[in-house]
Amino acid sequence: MTDSSHTAKRILVIGATSAIAEACSRRWAERGAHLYLVGRDAERLGALVADLRTRGAAAAAYGMLDVNDFDRHAQALDQALAELGRLDVALVAHGTLGDQRQAELSVEETLAQIRTNGLSVVALLTDLANRMQAQGAGTIAVIGSVAGDRGRQSNYVYGTAKAMVATFLQGLRNRLHPHGVRVLTIKPGFVDTPMTAHLPKGPLWASPQVVAQDILRAIDRGRDVLYTPVFWRWIMTVIRMIPERVFKRMRL
Repeated sequence: MTDSSHTAKRILVIGATSAIAEACSRRWAERGAHLYLVGRDAERLGALVADLRTRGAAAAAYGMLDVNDFDRHAQALDQALAELGRLDVALVAHGTLGDQRQAELSVEETLAQIRTNGLSVVALLTDLANRMQAQGAGTIAVIGSVAGDRGRQSNYVYGTAKAMVATFLQGLRNRLHPHGVRVLTIKPGFVDTPMTAHLPKGPLWASPQVVAQDILRAIDRGRDVLYTPVFWRWIMTVIRMIPERVFKRMRL
């Protein structure tokens, strides 16, 4: 079953000040959605809420949450539901790129990166999934990464967290399908955002606006997995197929 309707929806965005989440929220506002944003930066959230209202959002509000404060997750979701009434879409978009070299030198840094990019997502989704299941409808969309498709020396700590999330989402999709809840795994490639500002850019890079367009289209169509831009599906298929005896000699 697919839903190509652009009718106004009630949407929760966690990690709302990330570049991709902002671009998605602006597109939803133009459709007249009712948006509730969650993040850590009150000033940026307030400015974004004001912007969304001018773009046509039926309503927009925000709440504060540090995703690594697991004890606050339930309260944040309670506040979102009190504001929205129901959840048509929940987009989980938070994360940090982290420094691979620092993680190699520090157990603490490794675990911090995995906590933010993996465990905090799993914790939120566990609570969110139960609420969606009770509701009997809705879409959970989570921004992961192509980095989770295969461990590479350049970012395997970050990739480990994203692989954890991808596997969790597979199981969640299987579990929630009979209950009318869709689960979308989003796997962007290189995206030109403030988080990647220090990296050199090339032809494989995409803008947050292009990625957001793909995300909304995938949600509308009830997709399960989205590689964005689409050519990353074929790039990662090739990378996954390289034999380990060859792959371990490569510098990727």
